[in-house]
Amino acid sequence: MPMPSSTDFQGLFQAAPISLWLEDYSQLKQLFDTWRAEGVQDLQAHLRADPARWNECVRSVRVLQVNQQTLLLFGAETEQQLIGALDRVFSNDIEHGMAREFQMLWDGVLDFSNQSVNYTMSGQRLDILLHVSVLPGHERTWDRVMVSLQDISAPTRDLQRLRWSERYARSLFELSPVSLWVEDFSGVKELMDAVRASGVQDFRTFLDVHPDFVGRCMAKIRVLDVNQHTLAMFAARDKEELISRQDEVFRGEMKVSFSEQLLDLWHGKLHQVREVVNYALDGELVNIHMQFAVMPGHEAAWDRVLISLVDITARRKAEAYLEYLGTHDSLTRLRNRAYYNEELNRMTRRGVWPMSIVAMDLNGLKQVNDSQGHAAGDALLRRVGEVLTKAGEELPGICVARTGGDEFVALIPGADERAAQHLISRIENIMELNNQFYPGQKLSLSMGYATCQAPAEVESAIHRADQQMFRNKKDHYAETGVDRRQ
Repeated sequence: MPMPSSTDFQGLFQAAPISLWLEDYSQLKQLFDTWRAEGVQDLQAHLRADPARWNECVRSVRVLQVNQQTLLLFGAETEQQLIGALDRVFSNDIEHGMAREFQMLWDGVLDFSNQSVNYTMSGQRLDILLHVSVLPGHERTWDRVMVSLQDISAPTRDLQRLRWSERYARSLFELSPVSLWVEDFSGVKELMDAVRASGVQDFRTFLDVHPDFVGRCMAKIRVLDVNQHTLAMFAARDKEELISRQDEVFRGEMKVSFSEQLLDLWHGKLHQVREVVNYALDGELVNIHMQFAVMPGHEAAWDRVLISLVDITARRKAEAYLEYLGTHDSLTRLRNRAYYNEELNRMTRRGVWPMSIVAMDLNGLKQVNDSQGHAAGDALLRRVGEVLTKAGEELPGICVARTGGDEFVALIPGADERAAQHLISRIENIMELNNQFYPGQKLSLSMGYATCQAPAEVESAIHRADQQMFRNKKDHYAETGVDRRQ
């Protein structure tokens, strides 16, 4: 077979579908040889020491010839036009790439690839993959070097967009103002699939019979990642600490809510919303609004689950406080009249009989308000709240309420007359101690009681308790010589 002629090689060079540059690096080699003879060992440090040396390296490279694809790639009409505009083609962006090329040649690597940046004649950026090869037979002089350029601008832009998208998604995850957890539930799914395969159809009954199964499932959950807000929310120093101590976060009430979560998963509900209770690592209870979602594409294995947690502790406290205000007297912290009326109706309909009623009235409140001011009167009322709260602690189901300015009532389900008398005696004893603790204005209550055996007798019992209380109040003012109307 005849050897290809130089004309054939020239034809192949011009027809090649990629950009080809035939270059002469002989002056660069001579420069490197001179520096080595002078004792240079670190090329990069030598170039950094004097910028003129870098320019000398660049100027020593001569372009001998380029092919037609090169002219098309760079938008040049002729080879001379392209070579004359190399200062625009090789802008400052190329320095990093050429520094690596020079280093490879300095190290004796005569065939290598590199990634760099060039620019077309019109200034358009080209991300290129270049291959440098000192041609066979020219290894001693480097006077013939073939450089091929492949335009990778489009895949580079795609890769940059992908990286930007990944960074953007990561930033959204890390900087989200809610707690985000990425978890692997595949172990949970395997346990549940095994239960289903055993023939279980009623999963709720199964959990009732096998309560340990919930704990086994919780142990199979793998936390893959959490964001920064999660660390602050759960008082963790770093992700490693939180993940290693997650059993302290998911405890107590969490087992009950997790069993409900398992029931939803059993029935194919892969997106869930519920309110749960977790604990921070410092022991503080955290009320949570949780959203659970198996991520798209992972429905078959549940190996990627996104859980978002919003701290609603402040909201729950506010709700509890509003609920408290709706059912309690803010001054005495006893139940208010609205709650008393509801409780009276409830006990009348479904109460435990007999039921006793103790009616009470604070003596001397008007005189204290008139002589010492309402602040002193409020202080007296707060003391009543302390006494009645303490006195009722031993009686289950008791309702002690402030029903008016100086009026109080205790409803005692399942209590006969002796229980009512015992409560009155206990109030009197605690009141005596209270008066010793608060010297000055003496606390005094007029009290009356009555007992009823059936719903029809409740109204009559309330009236009898009131009447007895009024008689005791009249006796109190008669003994003290004070006219309550003054």
